Amino acid sequence: MKIEVWSDYVCPFCYIGKRRLEHALKQLRLEEKSEVIFKAYQLDPNTPVASDQSVVERLAGKYNVSKTEAKNMLNNIEEQAKSVDLHYQVDKMKTSNTLDAHRLSKFAEKHGVEKEVTERLLHGYFVEGERIDTEEVLVAIATEAGLDAKKTSEMLHSNNFEDEVKIDIKEAQEIGVQGVPFFVINRKYAISGAQPTEAFVEALEKIAEEEGMAKPKLQVLGTNDGGQCDDETCDI
Repeated sequence: MKIEVWSDYVCPFCYIGKRRLEHALKQLRLEEKSEVIFKAYQLDPNTPVASDQSVVERLAGKYNVSKTEAKNMLNNIEEQAKSVDLHYQVDKMKTSNTLDAHRLSKFAEKHGVEKEVTERLLHGYFVEGERIDTEEVLVAIATEAGLDAKKTSEMLHSNNFEDEVKIDIKEAQEIGVQGVPFFVINRKYAISGAQPTEAFVEALEKIAEEEGMAKPKLQVLGTNDGGQCDDETCDI
């Protein structure tokens, strides 16, 4: 099962959706039968690099509300994150331009450590409050994943992998992606948004059956009146 996920590293629902997808795949025992590929998407390509503006301030300005109201909006997202054992640090989060983060992910993919870098970028932004559009943070994340610091720095100072990022974004537009996270399975099915884990389980189970990856469920006929044994006890 090929699962392509369009997401952005500053999208709070993208990290939540990632976890819920992972939980669903584990529950269905489809982890080894699935290939999850993350695709680039930028919610706001015009975000200034290394801005000092907090996410709370930005949200307040965007929706013309007070900082307190903006913080309350983010607190609701924090609670959703906790449901999948993610502990967002809203007060630490700064607005970040994600182009270089996406380029780093493409660079990591070339070296087979894209999964580690993707997870670390999301964790760094939402949990650690790191500035994921600065060279210092990106190089540190790369080296944690086993990438060479000097080569990573050289890549960041070039335009390498920018075209690959733009291709992902263009493809998202072509297939009608209007928000992230957006999940495409086997290029035949789509799931939009960070759906509850149960919804992922239901959808993936159905897809696995249709694609011949899982045995169909038996339809139980009859009533509950018949005798039945369960473990060491019997219903007579």
